[in-house]
Amino acid sequence: MNLKVPIVILDELSESVIRSTGNLDLASGEIFDVRYEVDRPGPLGLPAADEQYEFTSGVLSNDGKDVEFRVDVDVMSARYYVNPTELLELKVRAAKLFAGLDGKALLAGSDRGAVSFAPGEGEEDAASRPDRRLH
Repeated sequence: MNLKVPIVILDELSESVIRSTGNLDLASGEIFDVRYEVDRPGPLGLPAADEQYEFTSGVLSNDGKDVEFRVDVDVMSARYYVNPTELLELKVRAAKLFAGLDGKALLAGSDRGAVSFAPGEGEEDAASRPDRRLH
């Protein structure tokens, strides 16, 4: 199963923003295939190594809806990732925004097994349809 989704990465410097794209692995939080819109940003090609670096965020988009989240950068290994706590919050926020689910529905579904929700279905429908599974 492919758990990688395309994201936009925004490295915030004190006077500019460096945009790039990558693929977020929703299972591990690792970000792969980072491609910058500019050539070699920052020292050693990593914006986080620049003295004007402030923070990095990511944006996950689906059907015109966006979820913004924090991205951590390991400068020593030149790697972007989402920490486990932020990754869990991202998954909950994305499910809520993209599918109209809330945290209670997700938790209730995880207690009974995987439950699928079609866009627009509410919690009441989910509780009455335990035969639906996530794909």
